[in-house]
Amino acid sequence: MLKEWTALVCQELGIDPATVDRDEVLDLTREVAHGVARPAAPLTAYLLGVAQGAGTAPPDVVERLTALARSWGQATTETLGDK
Repeated sequence: MLKEWTALVCQELGIDPATVDRDEVLDLTREVAHGVARPAAPLTAYLLGVAQGAGTAPPDVVERLTALARSWGQATTETLGDK
């Protein structure tokens, strides 16, 4: 189902499906949903797409965002502890 859906969406958006790493995006959104908040997952995917489209996303953007999501709890605890 996901393969077909991805192909259909790519066709609608004029994107070559071969350029989309569906599993990488799903892994990222899973990490964000569990590490940050469920609503942050689609927002992150959208922002990733905007950055990719604008050409401003670094090559390692998914890895960087995944690391941010994984450290979110610690980062927010440290930030809130500073106040």
